[in-house]
Amino acid sequence: MPPINHDSPIPYYVQVKDVIREYIRSGVWQHNDQLPSEAEMCDMFEVSRTVIRQALQDMIHEGLVIRRKGKGSYVAPAKISEQLVQKLTGFYQDMVAQGYHPVTHVLKQHVIPASRPVADHLKIEVGTPVIEIIRLRFVENIPIVLVTSYITQSLCPDLVNDDLTNQSLYDLLEKHYGLYIARGRRIVQSVPASEQEMELMDVSKGAPMFLLESTSYLSDGTPIEYYFAYHRGDRSQFEIELIRVRETEDMPPISDLPPSNRIASL
Repeated sequence: MPPINHDSPIPYYVQVKDVIREYIRSGVWQHNDQLPSEAEMCDMFEVSRTVIRQALQDMIHEGLVIRRKGKGSYVAPAKISEQLVQKLTGFYQDMVAQGYHPVTHVLKQHVIPASRPVADHLKIEVGTPVIEIIRLRFVENIPIVLVTSYITQSLCPDLVNDDLTNQSLYDLLEKHYGLYIARGRRIVQSVPASEQEMELMDVSKGAPMFLLESTSYLSDGTPIEYYFAYHRGDRSQFEIELIRVRETEDMPPISDLPPSNRIASL
């Protein structure tokens, strides 16, 4: 490992990060490999321990490095790639398609009166019975997603009793209830982990999370499901495929298209 350039205007810790990042990218250090100790890296880079700690701390925030108490620093495990933003699939289907075996712990599955926010999303009256389903989703024994779903009970009355431990909710709605989800609107934002996510998802309080909020619709425009899901920022990444559409005389300007059909800056 080459020492950093002490004559460069680039801060030492940034140079250290660049070298470590390249070692990870090139496969010299692979996912779950233990990094050299801080003392060893001080000798390697010919810098102080303060510089090494700053570099490692930044890389922890970026999700490239993790600390294990009493053991040192490690290259972070590979992130789970999700396509839930660009494709109308559920988490279970998305993971199975990539060769994973997702496991679901159903924390709650009961009927409650719709609150104002839920009613607004589902286009129903406040107090209408809805099925609330709270699930903790695991991939490779790691909690990845905490999702809370709301579905109008009258559309699928028996859903409250169905076993969702090892099956896709969307598959069940389609095959058992004849409810085909035709379109949806999803919004992603970054939020800090609360105490609930800290306790259930094995992250520290304030850790970066992706909050995915979604409303799905049947082909006739009836809202079928509203959910919000917390995805671990250190283990998740979202893939988005973009298509450039050439405007024609027969096509409305991009600014006139519904938000779901154009890119929004959050």
